[in-house]
Amino acid sequence: MPEKNISKSEQTRALILETAMRLFQERGYDKTTMRAIAKEAGVSVGNAYYYFEGKEHLIQGFYDRIAAEHQAAVREVLDRETDLEARLAGVLKTWLDIATPYHEFAVQFFKNAADPDSPLSPFSPESEHAREEAISVHREVLHGARTKVAPELREVLPELMWLAQMGLVLYWVFDRTEGRERSYRLAERGARLTARGVSLARFRVLRPLVLEVHELFTDFLPGMTKALPDPAAKGRPPGGTPVRSR
Repeated sequence: MPEKNISKSEQTRALILETAMRLFQERGYDKTTMRAIAKEAGVSVGNAYYYFEGKEHLIQGFYDRIAAEHQAAVREVLDRETDLEARLAGVLKTWLDIATPYHEFAVQFFKNAADPDSPLSPFSPESEHAREEAISVHREVLHGARTKVAPELREVLPELMWLAQMGLVLYWVFDRTEGRERSYRLAERGARLTARGVSLARFRVLRPLVLEVHELFTDFLPGMTKALPDPAAKGRPPGGTPVRSR
C-alpha cells in the first residue's frame, strides 16, 4: 500500500507538537512557553499559534495522537481474540506500550491534568474527542466478545471500563517499577476482574448495581457521561430525583 502523502501543513503541525512534547518533558509544562516551542521548532510564534491556540491545545493534540495510535494498535488483538478478558487485557496493555515513551512527560503535567477545572483533565469538554475515541475502543471490546451482555448494559459498560482504564493510567503515572511491570500486572488482573463482573451481570439481580454505579458517575462526573444516555433517566422526572420501583 503506498504511503499516504503528508502535506507541508501537517508536517509543520507535527513538528510543533513533537517539539512541545520534548520541551514539556525537559523543562516542565508550566515553564515551557509557546514562544520557546516556536523557537525550538524553527517557526514563528504566530505560526505556532495558527496551529495550536495555546499549550492546552498542544496537550489535546497529544491526547488525540495517543487515541489514534491506540485505535490502530489494538486491531490485531481485537481481530484475533473473542474472549472478553483477553480482549480487554490486550487493549489495556497496548495502551501501556504506546504510552511508554511519554511516561516522564506524563509525570510532568499530571498535576495540571488532575485539576478538575483544567482543560487538560480527561473529563473536560476539551478532552471529549479523545475520551470518546477511547470509550469507542471499549465498546468494540464488548461487541466482539463472545460473552453475552444484557441490552440495558451495552451502553453503560464501555464508559465504566474506560473509567477503570483511567485508574490504570493514574497508577502507571506513579509506577516506578522496571518496565512499569506492576502496571502491566494491574492491567491483566483488572481485565480478569472486569470480565468476571460482566459475566455475572447477566444475572438480572446484579444489573441494577451496574446501573447504579453508572448513575453515580453521571451525577458526579457529568462531563464524562454526557455523550451517553443515562439509563436512570427513564424513571426520573425533569429536574427531579430518580423514581425507583419497589
